[in-house]
Amino acid sequence: WIAEHHNAPNLVSSATSLIIQHTLEHTHSIEVGSGGIMLPNHAPLVVAEQFGTLETLFPQRVDLGLGRAPGTDMMTASALRRDQHNGVYQFPEEVEQLQQYFGPSHQQAYVRAYPAVDKNVPMYILGSSTDSAHLAARKGLPYVFAGHFAPQQMKEALQIYRELFEPSEVLDKPYVI
Repeated sequence: WIAEHHNAPNLVSSATSLIIQHTLEHTHSIEVGSGGIMLPNHAPLVVAEQFGTLETLFPQRVDLGLGRAPGTDMMTASALRRDQHNGVYQFPEEVEQLQQYFGPSHQQAYVRAYPAVDKNVPMYILGSSTDSAHLAARKGLPYVFAGHFAPQQMKEALQIYRELFEPSEVLDKPYVI
């Protein structure tokens, strides 16, 4: 999985989807994904279009890990964000938008994220807090906990995720990485 970091001179992962594409082009069978796309930095439509395109070019080899952190310092985050104040608070709604963009064509609104429609790119909720555990459980999505960022919250977050997990079209039981 490829991370998203900005204003980091020693890392090349500021354009995560491009690095994922490059990796997919130079491998033949492994799954490659984002660990993760920091959704508050991007319009959900663009993320769906990019990952729908990757899924079209490299079928069943693309994973989409989604985080709500900035992936950088606060000044750089301010330069990146569409909405300087509400980005992290809109994360649940933006995950919902992405699910709709990847969903069946009959459930689409007027704006569609071609070629993402009907692609069902696997989505994972990334996090280092109990907030992300609640969201992943409520959405019935796989949960990836960043234990290296917040080891003190890992036990509680995983317990919340497992206890509150709601089965979905994606998963019938909790799945943690």
